[in-house]
Amino acid sequence: MTTKTDVLIIGAGAAGLMCAATAGYRGKSVTVVDMGKKPGRKILISGGGRCNFTNENASPENYLCQNPHFVKSCLSRYSAQDFIELVDRHGLEYHHKTLGQLFCNDSAQDIVDILMTECDWAGVNIALRSEVLSIEKNTDGYLVKTSGDSYQCASLVVASGGLTMPKLGATPIGYKIAEQFGLNIFPTTAALVPFTLHDHDKQRFDGLSGISVDCLVSSESGVIFRENILFTHRGLSGPAILQISSFWQAGQSITINLLPDSPIAELVSEWRQNSPQKSLKNLLATVLPKRLVESMVNHKEITDKAVNQLSNDEVTYLGQYLHQWQIKPNGTEGYRTAEVTLGGVDTDELSSKTFEAKKAAGLYFIGEVTDVTGWLGGYNFQYAWSCGVACGQAV
Repeated sequence: MTTKTDVLIIGAGAAGLMCAATAGYRGKSVTVVDMGKKPGRKILISGGGRCNFTNENASPENYLCQNPHFVKSCLSRYSAQDFIELVDRHGLEYHHKTLGQLFCNDSAQDIVDILMTECDWAGVNIALRSEVLSIEKNTDGYLVKTSGDSYQCASLVVASGGLTMPKLGATPIGYKIAEQFGLNIFPTTAALVPFTLHDHDKQRFDGLSGISVDCLVSSESGVIFRENILFTHRGLSGPAILQISSFWQAGQSITINLLPDSPIAELVSEWRQNSPQKSLKNLLATVLPKRLVESMVNHKEITDKAVNQLSNDEVTYLGQYLHQWQIKPNGTEGYRTAEVTLGGVDTDELSSKTFEAKKAAGLYFIGEVTDVTGWLGGYNFQYAWSCGVACGQAV
């Protein structure tokens, strides 16, 4: 038996559910299929379980895409403020963090509940534990066979996500559908992801796990982020590292300024006046974590003289070391812990207004499956809401 529906959406994630509700409110019959046991699985674990659901500062500059203009249309038509108004109408309690981030006060489940309520009000049918088995185009649109049912739809929306967090059921099905219909796909890689380190660096940083430092981190391409880095037992993480990972390529180094607000030459000059007999190690420990400073001294990366004994050359070296500390990561932790997938369906294959494929009428691609990757901090969710609404208004 085949069920007829105006719109079939593959993927009950942020973009898919937003698209479903938007289309449903327009009077379209909408079915969402997802192979998972429950909807919004990535939403539920995001933001430490509190979901950083948008960023008040979201703009096209916060996204990586081969076509940097692609996101302008959907972001301008459905902004962060629009989504904030939606959650306000549902009485969601949330709080602001630095850099424009908004988080749920209670639980990420609240965001899923809002989306499911909207879908319910819009008359959307959601079929979970439904694996897509085949898709074929016909005169009436698309015939989609799943493990649970077959569907005939006029509009088919692929909102299947990327390859991140395979334990939550991530699959490459979205890319396979794009390939089936002749769309170009850019190579994918894990983004917003911690770095792993070479063995010699792991040994250097042994014992530093859990230490967090406010830093400026820059890539070889010149992109700079200022947030915390976090030493882990596997390598480096923290917001600044996750951000820069999207701009890093294998074999490249990253540069870390450990004292972005305190030029070491000025500090040494001040210390020479006020505490000339004190050791550099003890004085550095007043501006950097003690364990980090001890590690640097133990590995003979910095000297442990009294500050009044430091030569000008040693102060210059210290400045280069602390302000331009270079690390060459071994790699990343991969899709297992990455927050998003970089690359995906070439946006030049899609309409920036409707997200319809130019080569296949009635076929749409939205969300993480497309070659759009936001910065850390709620930007990827905002893209999901914005493209979901844009597509939902078009199908």
